[in-house]
Amino acid sequence: MPLVAGVDSSTQSCKVLVVDADSGEVVRQGRASHPDGTEVHPAEWLSALGRAVEAAGGLDDVAAISVGGQQHGMVCLDDDGEVVRPALLWNDNRSAAAARDLTAELGGAQAWAEQIGVVPVASLTVTKLRWLAEHEPDNARRTSAVCLPHDWLTWQLAGAGSLDALVTDRGDASGTGYWSTVTGDYRTDLLTRALGREALLPTVLKPHEVAGVASAGDARLGPGTGDNAASALGLGALPGDVIVSIGTSGVACAVSDVPARDASGAVAGFADATGRYLPLVATLNAARVLNAAGRILGVDHDELSRLALSAPAGAGGLVVVPYLEGERTPVKPDSTAAIHGLTLGTADPAHLARAAVEGLLCSLADCLDALESQGSVVRRVLLIGGGAASEAVRAIAPAVLGHPVHVPVPAEYVARGAARQAAWVLSGQADPPSWELPTAQVCEADPTPHVRDRYAEARDLTLSQPG
Repeated sequence: MPLVAGVDSSTQSCKVLVVDADSGEVVRQGRASHPDGTEVHPAEWLSALGRAVEAAGGLDDVAAISVGGQQHGMVCLDDDGEVVRPALLWNDNRSAAAARDLTAELGGAQAWAEQIGVVPVASLTVTKLRWLAEHEPDNARRTSAVCLPHDWLTWQLAGAGSLDALVTDRGDASGTGYWSTVTGDYRTDLLTRALGREALLPTVLKPHEVAGVASAGDARLGPGTGDNAASALGLGALPGDVIVSIGTSGVACAVSDVPARDASGAVAGFADATGRYLPLVATLNAARVLNAAGRILGVDHDELSRLALSAPAGAGGLVVVPYLEGERTPVKPDSTAAIHGLTLGTADPAHLARAAVEGLLCSLADCLDALESQGSVVRRVLLIGGGAASEAVRAIAPAVLGHPVHVPVPAEYVARGAARQAAWVLSGQADPPSWELPTAQVCEADPTPHVRDRYAEARDLTLSQPG
């Protein structure tokens, strides 16, 4: 029974799963926290990885290791391989102006969509490099190599040799803004345009290509991937599957045989960890919508679900547009949340609870529409994240989303996906191992198009925050 390890180095923490390579059964696991903030020195990730490995009982008996990591983070290294400055993470928005400038310089959003597959936003690495060049020119001049969080950790596991030993995969590379899903290659001209100089980039490996050998022991290293691609691999998602994650933010991504080219910027045309594509749409407001509704009503999540399920579909015409912190899909960064259709007949806790759940789900249904507009096929929805624990969300989701909803048992799917890649590397086969799919609750309901129609009427009436 060979064992493999999967690492999930996320924004908040590092998780390590030690897994049976043949079955996917978790043998043991560990976890350690990361510091808060939108910039973090990569040494903190390495320290957390060490603590998580120790909590998991060590990796001396594993035959292969792969790392899944938070996407987009900017890690800059100098000639000696030393970190130039703390890494800017995906959720650092200081490069928003740089995103607008870069979009214009290449000829607008349409040009970026057609040539790269993504339109610059502040999360992408390329915009952070432009910010660095403009605001910290000395650090930009010191930068000899640029990599992503998972690339850096894989390099550390291999012993942090020469900069030429840095590797990545197409899934994570596709979130940089200087790797094209159109050509399957780096656009080094865009990196140079952003940073103001040339810099070495990690070699992009095939999904199951061996990236090296761990310096501590003789475990093979997989190329790793970004967290969303790792999650899709861990869930066993296939074309026709859309993964909807209801966490602090909302994410909908589809395993697709065709790349996305969305000039609106709503759909990011990422690649996945198998050779396919993973077009992705994100919202700013997801599980926090349920939290806010519970605070307003003075109830916990269980009571919020009970109230929501006691009200009729459509909440009697009451609509919650859930833009509590502005929104990125659609692009309404300065908008506020709103309640429409309040009447004497709907002014009660049950109707408000139902409208909050439906508003959250309608926002995510808009994401599915955007994916379908880019050629993705939606046959079923895999619902994950903390919000999937809500009974009302599970029950109402298939009616609003218009598709059967499968709710897999809660698990560390990013780490599981990384472990599956490690098992793939170990096997040397053309396809990833056929692990048993996670057990899932299947939820079905007749679609309720009137709910989405009413939501659409209210959506565009939302106001901006007062100046």
